[in-house]
Amino acid sequence: MLREILAITGKPGLFRIVSQGNKMLIVEELKSKKRFPAHTRDKVVSLGDISMYTDSGDKPLGEILDLVYAHNDGRAIDVKGLIKEGKLREEFEAVLPDFDKDRVYDNDIKKLFTWYNILLDSGMTRFTAEEEENKEEETEEN
Repeated sequence: MLREILAITGKPGLFRIVSQGNKMLIVEELKSKKRFPAHTRDKVVSLGDISMYTDSGDKPLGEILDLVYAHNDGRAIDVKGLIKEGKLREEFEAVLPDFDKDRVYDNDIKKLFTWYNILLDSGMTRFTAEEEENKEEETEEN
């Protein structure tokens, strides 16, 4: 599910891959549904390839988003309010207590919560289900 969702450096928001062209991707912004090309010079990262540092190793973004969803009972997060009150790290620690406090910065947490809100607004509520199903199918085949 998160493999087809992209973050593009220098562009706010998240994008879904629509098509591939010669040396470019056609992407659609999740909020506005506006489509445009992402060229090879753009730094494009799939959310499925992102993980965050924890004391026990790296944790995939999908698993963290599922924890955020469960912690907030499926509600959106008031990111600006948390920043204003200085409780961004405190809220993230409630979700993921063993995150690496030295290597995970406030901007990382802000971006995670912002992405969570965007994904929630676009109707996504399960962030790891598809990857787990694919792993189960591979295990059954072997």
